[in-house]
Amino acid sequence: MTDQNYQVYIAREIVHYYSQLRQLQPAEQTILDLLRDEWSSMKMLDIGVGGGRTTQYFSGVVQEYIGIDYSEEMIAACQQRFRSQSQMFEVVDARDMSQFSDNSFDFILFSFNGIDVVSHRDRLQVLREISRIGKSGGYFFFSSHSLQGLEREFNWKTHVSFNPFKTYVNMIMFTLLRFFNRSISLHQVKLSDYAIIQDESHNFRLKQYYVRPQAQLYQLQANFDNIRIYSWKSGLELLTQQEVSASTDMWLYYLCQIK
Repeated sequence: MTDQNYQVYIAREIVHYYSQLRQLQPAEQTILDLLRDEWSSMKMLDIGVGGGRTTQYFSGVVQEYIGIDYSEEMIAACQQRFRSQSQMFEVVDARDMSQFSDNSFDFILFSFNGIDVVSHRDRLQVLREISRIGKSGGYFFFSSHSLQGLEREFNWKTHVSFNPFKTYVNMIMFTLLRFFNRSISLHQVKLSDYAIIQDESHNFRLKQYYVRPQAQLYQLQANFDNIRIYSWKSGLELLTQQEVSASTDMWLYYLCQIK
């Protein structure tokens, strides 16, 4: 899984795609506004920085900014995009951030579901590393694919609409999704806490980790406190368990504080 995904992220056309991205997602804008009074005193680590989409928003408001990615090609693209600040970027794998000392960062971002491109075991290792290098009371903010949202995609009935053309397109995507995940049934998805899915990202080239919100909370509880969940679509916090359970967002954002 990890090797296959890495090959995608070093491909020239994928690097070019990420280099063109400019906008924050709604939940990212929510957190940028929420912590506006704290940014100027923060040292920030931007994990999986890709082509620098988030750099333009965060690097200018924090006291110190470092952007990392395990793709050397992505880092080169960032250095080209931000030539006068090229020293901000480093090639680093989130599973081993040993070059950073304990308690180094006030705010750690891992956006665009970057944590989902490694295996379950490696994911837990990433969380431990983030806990180690983050300061106690500091923030960790990341997004992850939701297995709840995937249930709709695995159910053919949800792809049928009154628009024949839309139904046709939806059914093609549904067929491809099921073809690339032939060993996984809708029943299995409903019963699982997490699953590795080869989804439509970059023409079904990526295998990604999908997790139920409650399972994600369980993974975080050992090292993180005050966990809050935000909708990817609206950027609003999901305030109750009912809101979380009813969410059909394909991914969710999590804001937590390091113990």
